Amino acid sequence: MDRNDFGTSRRALLQAAAAGAAAMMPGVAFAARAGDLAAIRRAAEQGRDAAIARIQAWIRNPTIAAEKSRIDEGVAAMSALAREAGFQTVRTVPTGGVPAVFATLDVGAPKWMGIYFMYDVKQFDPAEWSVPPLEARIVDRPGVGKVIMGRGAVNQKGPQGAFLAALHAFKTSGRTPPVNIALIAEGEEEIASPNFLNAIRDPQVTATMKKCVGVIIPTAGQSANGNATISLGAKGAVEMEIVSSSKSWGRGPAHDIHSSQFARVDSPAWRLVQALNTLIGPDGHTPAVEGFFDRVTPLTARQKALIAEAARKSNEADAKKALGVQRWINDESWEQSLIRLAEQPTINIQGLVGGYTGPGGKTILPHRATAKVEMRLVPDMTKDDSVAKLKAHLAKHGFPDVEVNVTGGYGPNQTPEDAALTKAQQAVLTRAGITWALNVRNAGSWPGVVFTGDPLRLPAGQFGLGTGAGAHAPDEYFVIESINPKIAGLTEQTMAYADLLYEVAAQG
Repeated sequence: MDRNDFGTSRRALLQAAAAGAAAMMPGVAFAARAGDLAAIRRAAEQGRDAAIARIQAWIRNPTIAAEKSRIDEGVAAMSALAREAGFQTVRTVPTGGVPAVFATLDVGAPKWMGIYFMYDVKQFDPAEWSVPPLEARIVDRPGVGKVIMGRGAVNQKGPQGAFLAALHAFKTSGRTPPVNIALIAEGEEEIASPNFLNAIRDPQVTATMKKCVGVIIPTAGQSANGNATISLGAKGAVEMEIVSSSKSWGRGPAHDIHSSQFARVDSPAWRLVQALNTLIGPDGHTPAVEGFFDRVTPLTARQKALIAEAARKSNEADAKKALGVQRWINDESWEQSLIRLAEQPTINIQGLVGGYTGPGGKTILPHRATAKVEMRLVPDMTKDDSVAKLKAHLAKHGFPDVEVNVTGGYGPNQTPEDAALTKAQQAVLTRAGITWALNVRNAGSWPGVVFTGDPLRLPAGQFGLGTGAGAHAPDEYFVIESINPKIAGLTEQTMAYADLLYEVAAQG
């Protein structure tokens, strides 16, 4: 599975398919598939500029669920993108929050494939960026290549744009996709999907999604060395605000007062700090909430073996450089850090807000303080059970007045290693000459449990070539033309999605 050079073999996907398809693709006529891919490739190359422009226009139209910003515009843009890509039916699905968009492309094929999009993005501070975050400027990034830089570029509008480019290439080339496609696009992923399950419970959505062989979220799935991972699951996420206030406590000031009064008036801010300190053990990272680990399922021997293999195929130095860290917790080894990343649930402070935070001092005693907190969950933990245990812990330790306001969340998801969807991804990467490893569980989260859990119980995962960086951070970017010959550019990314659809059709 050594990596072919994308720069010197731009037809890598087609050539590899032609060499090995007869043995690897039962159920799909080899000659027809090779001919289709050749035509689709020509269309993808011709449509590359349009695909880039499409991604740029999408970045310039941000929906920010946390700020309730540009919701209607986001729904309209997502709906238009689906129609333009060839989906025959597109409708808005009410969720009780930001609406979802559901679209179907029914070509009369025997199989259905599910695709998950998110059309919302994280907040941003333009002062932290080297370019305007909504300009979607094409930048020559040293050591990387040409990138689209902007909020949402890699998370997820770039990869999703590459998938849409594949559908445009099918249409332009006059070819019919080998599977029917059900697309569900969410507008609240960046606030931990508080209402997404309501969209899945819509009768039409449920009935259609149940036909699918599985669901993928398009992603920029290559690391700096060109290798790829196939994720078998992801941690769950729960977002909340933990609040200490004089109103709930019955102590402290009813409003901000002069800080000299701290000599005789209680401080809600210090109370919040004391409450938060009980959530984590003396080592500063292990959750100390009673019963928090009770439902944690240990990694199996097979899963640990997969992590060991992934450690061998990945580069620790590249990971540390990308994260800006010098050491892992307890100075653990690369492999042990990956085991911890997969198996340990976490309770993290995203931010602390209280009183005055501007230039200089203001000498006040705040009446209220808030912590933005997240939990990451592993199988078989659940959102509701974990939240209940955290609340019970605070009450037990003398903080029953400290409020826990959950703003969104969902449990972890897991897909079997032998699922047809997993095998399809392996086949596509192998034909492209890309070294891949199975990733037991992403530490980052997406609401895949909505698909793997009730009522659908489908395989679900992430798939895509290419790379990018800066998700949720300044100078987020998505690579469209790489100077690293091992990293796929936009056309190769597009072709990987086309090949995946054929491979899903071929799987028994």
